[in-house]
Amino acid sequence: MKLGELEKLLLNYLWRVKIANAKQAHLHFEKIRGGTLNTIQSTLDRLYKKGLLSRKKCSHAFAYSPAIERKELLGSLITDITQELAKNDSEAVLEAFVDISSQLDPLSLQRLEDLIASRKNEIIKKDD
Repeated sequence: MKLGELEKLLLNYLWRVKIANAKQAHLHFEKIRGGTLNTIQSTLDRLYKKGLLSRKKCSHAFAYSPAIERKELLGSLITDITQELAKNDSEAVLEAFVDISSQLDPLSLQRLEDLIASRKNEIIKKDD
């Protein structure tokens, strides 16, 4: 799944505020990057059609909220790109993660190690 710049900005905005209509989003982004209300409405609708946003009719407008958590979307995007580029080459994927991990601070690196150990334990318990 490809996401444009404004789509990413709107998703981040909605993850932060939880729910907003197009006018509220437009007021927020008007100060930061400009653009029209129609552009914001179209982009919100596109994100809704991609399954990334939920919406509920409130009076004459839709109120949008995230339909997916940030970490779920990140996982999906990472899976998509690794399948597309690595062509099931697990060694290339592992090497890429090692390269990325070299940019982490020590606390984040420790958190990554803890998550890997936890996942490994889950797999071992499942196989027993």
